[in-house]
Amino acid sequence: MNKVILKWFAVLFALFHIYNNWFTAVSEIWFSAIHFGGFGALCALTFHRPDDDVQRHKWQEVFNILLALLSVSVAVYLMLFEDALYVRESEFIKADYFFAAAAVLLSMEFARRTSGWFMPVLIAFSLSYILFLGRYIPGVFAFPGLSLETVLYRSYWSGDGMFGMVANISSTFVFMFIMFGAFLLKSGAGDFIVNVARSVAGRYQGGAGHVAVIGSGLMGSVSGSAVATTVSTGVITIPMMTRSGFTPRFAAGVEAAASTGGQLMPPVMGAGAFVMSSYTQIPYLQIIAVSVLPALLYFLTVAFFVRIEARRLNLTVGVEEGDPSTMAALRSGWHFIIPLAVLVISLVAGYTPVRSATFAIFAVIAVSWFTETPMTTDRCVDAMLDALRIMVPTAILLVAVGLVVNVVTTTGLGNAFSVMIVDWAGGNLLVTLILVALASLILGMGLPVTASYIVLATLAAPALYDLISQSVMLEALSAAELPSNIRAVVDLFGGDPLRALTEMPAEMRQLVRSELVDPTLMTGMLLSAHLIIFWLSQDSNITPPVCLVAFTAAAIAGTPPMRTGLTAWKIAKGLYLVPMLFAFTPLITGSWAERLQVFGFACLGLYALAGILQWHLETKLNVVTGVLLLVSAACLMWTPFGVVAHVAGAVMLTGVVIWQRRSITR
Repeated sequence: MNKVILKWFAVLFALFHIYNNWFTAVSEIWFSAIHFGGFGALCALTFHRPDDDVQRHKWQEVFNILLALLSVSVAVYLMLFEDALYVRESEFIKADYFFAAAAVLLSMEFARRTSGWFMPVLIAFSLSYILFLGRYIPGVFAFPGLSLETVLYRSYWSGDGMFGMVANISSTFVFMFIMFGAFLLKSGAGDFIVNVARSVAGRYQGGAGHVAVIGSGLMGSVSGSAVATTVSTGVITIPMMTRSGFTPRFAAGVEAAASTGGQLMPPVMGAGAFVMSSYTQIPYLQIIAVSVLPALLYFLTVAFFVRIEARRLNLTVGVEEGDPSTMAALRSGWHFIIPLAVLVISLVAGYTPVRSATFAIFAVIAVSWFTETPMTTDRCVDAMLDALRIMVPTAILLVAVGLVVNVVTTTGLGNAFSVMIVDWAGGNLLVTLILVALASLILGMGLPVTASYIVLATLAAPALYDLISQSVMLEALSAAELPSNIRAVVDLFGGDPLRALTEMPAEMRQLVRSELVDPTLMTGMLLSAHLIIFWLSQDSNITPPVCLVAFTAAAIAGTPPMRTGLTAWKIAKGLYLVPMLFAFTPLITGSWAERLQVFGFACLGLYALAGILQWHLETKLNVVTGVLLLVSAACLMWTPFGVVAHVAGAVMLTGVVIWQRRSITR
């Protein structure tokens, strides 16, 4: 197909998104259908298999054009004949069957092209389950089945299917923030971020590694893609780290871990934060506000590994030739701070995330004229095309995963899965977290981060929420004075609050919780459950056997992919340790004083754990210092031990550091 026509189709499609996000020209379901139709067409037209057979390539191109036309047609048909369907009281005709089935099959094919076979197989299994397979499955997962007409209606026409909430999030929040990131990077902000990181961290021992941590974290927070961050910053930071003395495999692992953390760093946090906001009905601003301290803990953990490895290798402190001073770096690109400030100020002022992102895009264009790379018309077009390239797989997957979510909610599979997790864990929150982490790892082998979060949140978030709130609920039910209706509920279970809490139905537990627990605390506990799943979903980036970010970093460093993945997995241990703090400490639910206290002691505890994993702190550990660090980490990270234990842990850690430093000087 003519590349010029394709380019301007893409640009007009991007402008339509911006226009509709600002003025709401069409309904949500129409907008989601157009979103899928357009990105499906782009997916078809830009997909080419390497093939030397010219004749076969020509037929493939014709087939791709037909798929693109069909993709647009399913959106047009929904818009033109939606009213006619309701006039017929939702009774299907042959055309309804054809276009609904075509939409489902296209979503599976495009998902296969963008992310492999896992998603289409998952969709096929989900639809088979709701159609007929469920009646052959015994136990809690049994389902009698629905007719083909009902399934296609809910999948295509209903707001619960592929054009429902998740697709709407993709066409609004995700699209606009990826567009903002593309404009920011095209304006030259990427070089500014790396220069600031080099000026701030380059002067410390292991400084090149710290540059990767800071630069990739900041870049990832606006790029919307961990793989894109690894590619853009890794080509600079990985060679920089190897020149300074780090092994190539460790350098690639640091870059992969830091780029993954970019999805956890406010103000953007990737697509998952917007999905979380819609799922929980918690304002986006509140989500990013409570996510600052956890994100800092994650990056500090990666930085601790860098420092310890630098000490182990006895790397010298030095500044690379060409490293700017901090003031020089800020003077050269202070303008790029303005769009981020506009974004945050707009959110605080009460504007929607979509409008805030639009303001920030205009701010990028305005401030770029103070730099050497002004956003001319051509550069704006290039930024739109960059955003669309990132959005093609994202949009396809978010629309496709709506089919899976529809099956889970329609069949009650989510409730059954939550009950199963609770039964397997025996009501133990720690065991539940381990089971959710394993489920996340399995899903992450085939699903990207956001899709993995959506599926797992639908399945496991209710169980986590119940268990996190259990101690608060038990304390409330054990109070001497209870409302008469709640007392009657407890009396149904023999007056035993613990038995009442564990045996009452989920719906009754929700009603009791809403009456006894402070709404602010309930919101915090719900957010804790979703943040745990959101963080664990990131592990597919760096956890073997499927870890695309680690493989990308390995390609840049020229190291074995699987061994690099194992290194990245070790360095990114914060993905597993910090969610423990969400579950067992007031890092999310407490006052700011409580959060800062947890943050301070957790910093020390994570440093001790990094030392244990590297078996090195100031010098190599021995059995005694290793045990002391383990006890210290437990005291610092485990809140039930109390402040006295935290202080004792800090004293032990300090003692080990002083002892090792003295042994060096002897």
